[in-house]
This record gives sequence, C-alpha cells and structure tokens, in this order.
Amino acid sequence: MATTIRAAAKDEGTAPVPSAPRPRPAWRSRLYRLDLKGSPYAFIAPFFICFAAFGLFPLLWTGWLSLHYVDLLKPDVMEWKGFDNYTRLWSNDQFWTALRNTFTIGVISTVPQLLMALGLAHLLNYRLRGRSFFRVAVLAPYATSIAAATLVFVQLFNPDYGMINWFLSMFGIHGTDWYADTWPSQIAISTIVTWRWTGYNALIYLAAMQAVPKDLYEAASLDGANRWQQFTRITIPSIRPTILFTIIVSTIGATQLFGEPMLFGGGVGVSGGSAHQFQTLSLYMYELGWPSRQLGRASAVAWTMLLILLLIGLVQYLFARRNRTKQLGG
Repeated sequence: MATTIRAAAKDEGTAPVPSAPRPRPAWRSRLYRLDLKGSPYAFIAPFFICFAAFGLFPLLWTGWLSLHYVDLLKPDVMEWKGFDNYTRLWSNDQFWTALRNTFTIGVISTVPQLLMALGLAHLLNYRLRGRSFFRVAVLAPYATSIAAATLVFVQLFNPDYGMINWFLSMFGIHGTDWYADTWPSQIAISTIVTWRWTGYNALIYLAAMQAVPKDLYEAASLDGANRWQQFTRITIPSIRPTILFTIIVSTIGATQLFGEPMLFGGGVGVSGGSAHQFQTLSLYMYELGWPSRQLGRASAVAWTMLLILLLIGLVQYLFARRNRTKQLGG
C-alpha cells in the first residue's frame, strides 16, 4: 500500500508524505526530562558533599564546642558554659599577646612580601633572557617544605654562629638574640614567610599584568612616559582587583600562621617562646586544645579568628567599594 502511495506521488510530481514517527514511551520521556534537569546537580554534588562533610560540619561543631567545657580525653562529656569561654578570652593576657603578635607578624611579613612581588612581576613582565627560568625560580620557595625551609632559617638566625649575626656584625650590630627578644623573633619569622610566599604572589601579579592591553603602554610611551610612570599609572590601576585579592589571601594566611613560628621555636614552639613573644593565635589555639586539653576554649579561639577574618574582609570590601564608587564618580 505504501509502495502504491509513493508511486502515485511520484507520478503526480509531489513529494512523498513521510510516515509519522513512532511515539516515545512515557517512561523514556520522564527519564529524559529527569536526566536533563538532574544531571547538572549530580555533577556538582560531590563538591557540596565534601564541603558539608569537611567544611560546614566541622565549623558548626566547633561553634557548638565553644559553648561547652570539653576535655580532650573525654570528648563525649560536655558541660554547658555559654559564652564563658569567650569572656575568658577577653580577660586573658596571653590571648591579647597572641593577637598582637599575629597582627605585627602579619604586617611586617605581608607588606614587604606584596611589594617585592609587585617588583618581581614587573621585571618578569618584560622580555628578559632566561625569563622562563626566572619564573620557575621565583616559585621554588613556595614548593619547598615548610619544615625544611624553617630549619635552614633557624641555622641562619642562630644567635651564636648564625650567618645573619655575622653579617650584621660587619655593620657594628652585635649580640642580636633572634629567639628571646620580641621584635627580632617576629622579624625572623616574617622573613621566612616573606621568602616563601613572595614568588607565589609575583606569579599571580604577572598573570594579571599580561592581561593588560599592550596598546596602553605603547600610547604612554609615545606620550613620553618612562617605565616607572607606566608602572604607577597603568599597571597598578589595571591590576588593582588582583592586588586586593592577594591582600585578602595574605591576611587570611597571616591570621592562620602556624608552621613557621612553631618550627622556629623548637622545643618551646607551641608557647611561642619563654614570654610568648612570637606566639600567634593558631599556636595559642593549639596550646589550649592539645597540651592543655581544653577543646571548648580552643574552639572559642577558632571562632574568634573566624570573626576577625570576617571583620577584616568586610573592611576591605567597603574600602574597595568606596574606591570603585569614587572612580565611577570621577
């Protein structure tokens, strides 16, 4: 019958009428719609599961522990304390010392670190012989183990036979104790942090600089601007969001500083020296949670650090928003 219809259509000069497609079963249509809508959620589900298990749950559980007295050896026995752990921090001199040390070490390590990273990135952004080698070389400290790097710096800053004191003695500076004194110990730890993270930030700045249009530099060069003027008036404004990003990340890292001061102090690393002269908030939290076995107070310190980071992030966000508003208004 179908052959007869096609033959008749061919004789009349008209196209054959295609046969209607077979209807898809209802269960296959539902399965197709479910796959179309549910597949994206299934692909991103592993991230949210890992985040909930290893990020959100520990955060909430730590907040709950901060409201109790919990012994490390008896974690299932909790005694409700409310906000007593937080009020004890307010009246604890060691907490304020650790907070002050964290702030000072963070400032004297972050500011030189980012300034040096900007300078290195600016140099690597130009055509240099062996540029690829230098890019890999500046990243080598970041790939080095914290323990290995800190042990080397411990030898360099040794008060008796360290190379740093030998070098300073050439300029008339003798007897600097890089462990017992407050500022020397903090400068030594900041030197380790700066050495390790400068190259990492330099590569971030370099990637941002390479995204700046070359036409801007060519136009500025034709107008008579030298390299310093191009750097301050073109490069810095163009990579300002990247600079803000590195400031935020470096601030977070400085607040959580743990490995360098602990290894630098050796046997007294957890306490941050005999007078807690370089004990950071992370070391103080560790000392409360493990040697002192007070998980509740350690959790309160952890949440205090989180609140400090949120406050710093809010201030930086408001500062960046104000600058953006001024630029748009100008």
